[in-house]
Amino acid sequence: MKKEFNMTKKFQSRQSIKIIAPLETVWKYNQDLSKIAEFHPRVTHVDLLTNDKYRTEGATYKCYLKNGKHNCTERDIEVVPMNKIVTSLPEDSMGLSRILKDYIVETYFKKVDNDITEMEFNHYYSTPGIIRSLLNYIIKPKIAKQSLQTLRAIKINIEKSLTTNN
Repeated sequence: MKKEFNMTKKFQSRQSIKIIAPLETVWKYNQDLSKIAEFHPRVTHVDLLTNDKYRTEGATYKCYLKNGKHNCTERDIEVVPMNKIVTSLPEDSMGLSRILKDYIVETYFKKVDNDITEMEFNHYYSTPGIIRSLLNYIIKPKIAKQSLQTLRAIKINIEKSLTTNN
């Protein structure tokens, strides 16, 4: 069932990468929430708040950041097998969830051919008011940069695992 999201959220940015691996491999790797610290450049470890090790609608987890001071809670609100994951940010210790109350990330998985998969992040949130609009000039490039770093690390980990297993 396709879910509709509040359309007041504005598209903010897109990052994508092509991974030399079959769609099934890329999907499986990204389903395991315990792997987030392996590929997210800012995360040291993850607590599974709903005890879901794999992504499912409602799976909620807390990511602890490398500086040791901050964390963020994320919730998967939609999972379409082999196609899409939609994740929200209900709370964090940095104040981002207070500024961007409706922040979501759509992650898409697209089969390019049998051995190449494109993975894409799309970020949506609204910036009502002049202060939030001004803050977006600082926040938006940081989100884009960190997202691209995350995608690159996912690519490296998956491709490396395929070469070591062959």
